[in-house]
Amino acid sequence: MTRKERTLKRAAELKGVALHSGETVEVRVEPAPAGTGVVFQRADLPDSPDIPALAGNLSMSQRRTVLRQGNGDVGMVEHLLAACHGMQVDNLIVRVSGAELPGTDGSARPYVEMLQSGGIIEQKRERKVLRVFDPHVLRDGDTELVVLPPSGEGLRVRYMPEYPEGVDPKPVVFDTAIDNFEKEIAGARTFVRAEEVEKLLEAGLGKGANAENTMVLGGEEAPEMRVPFEPTRHKILDLLGDLALVGADLHADIIALKSGHGLNQGMAKHLRGQLEDFELEEDVNEEGYGITDVMRLLPHRYPFLLIDRVIKVEGWRRAVGLKNVTINEPFFGGHFPDQPLMPGVLQLEALAQLCGFLLQRKMEHTGKLVVLASIDKVRFRGGVVPGDQLRLEVETLRMSRNRATVKAHGKVGRRIVSEAVLSFAMVAAS
Repeated sequence: MTRKERTLKRAAELKGVALHSGETVEVRVEPAPAGTGVVFQRADLPDSPDIPALAGNLSMSQRRTVLRQGNGDVGMVEHLLAACHGMQVDNLIVRVSGAELPGTDGSARPYVEMLQSGGIIEQKRERKVLRVFDPHVLRDGDTELVVLPPSGEGLRVRYMPEYPEGVDPKPVVFDTAIDNFEKEIAGARTFVRAEEVEKLLEAGLGKGANAENTMVLGGEEAPEMRVPFEPTRHKILDLLGDLALVGADLHADIIALKSGHGLNQGMAKHLRGQLEDFELEEDVNEEGYGITDVMRLLPHRYPFLLIDRVIKVEGWRRAVGLKNVTINEPFFGGHFPDQPLMPGVLQLEALAQLCGFLLQRKMEHTGKLVVLASIDKVRFRGGVVPGDQLRLEVETLRMSRNRATVKAHGKVGRRIVSEAVLSFAMVAAS
């Protein structure tokens, strides 16, 4: 079962105190084009990079989920991501005024309300789906996370907890195909065991915690529950938020035994790797376009034609191409000849040529030529050497009759080596 991606109709905002730092933080969520995903931006940093909400950007942390990209990081993202998962909001720009999102009332409900206030709308692109076919198991001591092929449609979670005396440890089952996230999961607050409170404060955590946003389990007074089995429902909330980092709707059955962020995040990384492997296999099996087709649409020729094959094209929205890098490349003779390394600017040129191929298909009978106009948000993340196959992926963000903006990145295997946002002008061919 597939669905269309969704974003917001308009921006929405929220302000609150960060659960661990105790600082007042503002969050603004803005609509984003299909295929963008959830991308965090640190509004308080002058040169903050985009931080996509993907498992590859996870950073080691205590009792929360932290994402890092370059010099930017953002923590406590799991409650917002759980709200996005539960409300099926896939594409967002999230601007945060600090290093940690607000803890609000300790649940995802305020984030659900923020998304609803922005007006959730459907987009044209189909949402990615990762359907599990084989069991996957992660263990750490007496905790365990098991992912199994689905027994129905969507994601089904069975969480089995362990709590201090006086807190009901009955398992809770949540099935995305039949249960209501907003009603059953979103309002469940975070919790801490009574014996952990002092240690957390000594570690500089929990400065923004209070009786309203954090339940204390095992203390002198039992907390009043908002919903039955609230602590367990919050553990499911955290799990859904962490698994949102896979970047696709997950169709699977999950059995969680006392698992927390560590196992959740480890499984998110594993499943994200599986998704990327499936996408590589799917693309390579496509017939695609050979070099003759490429040369028919592009004016470039050897030694400046940097695409060997286009293996996938989806309308005028997305394309995937390949550049097989060999020691015979003419640029290796002068660019670090004793340790050959493909110049970053030529990686960008290869990406720009694939963008040109994608867009030129639309311009083929208009008498117009696609010309690179500007480059933004350039990042080089790794080297490309002889023997590598440079995989080029480009996706149109915006397009009009005379302009287009395209998100592009190059990969070697799963590793991203270069990325940029490229803008093009459509000009009359002479």
